[in-house]
Amino acid sequence: ISVFFWYISKNAAGKDDVSRETLRFLFHATNDIKSRGEGKGGKNMTESFREGLGRRAAALGVELTEAQLEKFFLYYERMTEKNKVMNLTSITEESDVVLKHFTDSLSLAAVSLPSTGNVSRETLLRNTLPGKRLIDVGTGAGFPGLALKIAFPELEVVLNDSLQKRLRFLNELIEELNLKGISCVHGRAEELAHERKWRGAFDFSVSRAVARLSVLSEYDLPFVKNGGYFLAMKAGGIEEELEEAKAAIRLLGGKLIKRESFILPESDIERSILLIGKLRESPSRYPRRAGIPSKEPLGRAGKRE
Repeated sequence: ISVFFWYISKNAAGKDDVSRETLRFLFHATNDIKSRGEGKGGKNMTESFREGLGRRAAALGVELTEAQLEKFFLYYERMTEKNKVMNLTSITEESDVVLKHFTDSLSLAAVSLPSTGNVSRETLLRNTLPGKRLIDVGTGAGFPGLALKIAFPELEVVLNDSLQKRLRFLNELIEELNLKGISCVHGRAEELAHERKWRGAFDFSVSRAVARLSVLSEYDLPFVKNGGYFLAMKAGGIEEELEEAKAAIRLLGGKLIKRESFILPESDIERSILLIGKLRESPSRYPRRAGIPSKEPLGRAGKRE
């Protein structure tokens, strides 16, 4: 940058003849050097962030490149900046975001899918994501969908939320991260799942702790194509919640394949991921009108429905 201003001062003094093209080249070149040195977020990625996320992701079988780590750091910066004026998350400390948002989101990649066809062994989800379509229902600040997109660029992702202002933030972030094959759709899941464009259109539907499982099943399963999966991300103790949701899962065309319980890497935080397979089409009447699934969960209201 100092070189750029040196040329300007020389030219202004009439001691050097610098063309507009040369000045333009120097301006963009110095800005490029600056951006590469500091990153798009305007700050260098901290070593604690690089090491903390890289190590935990590797423990889940996800090897992140330096470019991907930089995208995650920019995500962290932009989210915490926006959080000062809009309620996106209560988790803002760097170490907590790395563990409770990013690592937690990437834990989906370690889930194993059942064997199919001629494949006798289970397949890790991370090996099947490229080229697949995933919808994140109730994405909030983009978890887990946007984090999965950064880690798996060839995965096609749709982020859904009922609050437009969250999606405006996510759209701006997606553009700044220069991500392709990811979009945001505004609306309630109860309404979107009845639209032909979205119903039965995804290989995977995911939701992260936005409601009880019986309610989530009614939100998510109609989005999943036959043979696909709904993945519900939950805290550790979910026995009662799982039991009350079994009738709803069956009614909506699903089947509980497995529950994977684990501890997030380098922590004592318990997590469970429920893998629910889509065996048949969800009845056309589901999901019910907006607000009804949460007020009258199918686990309790199933007999009346």
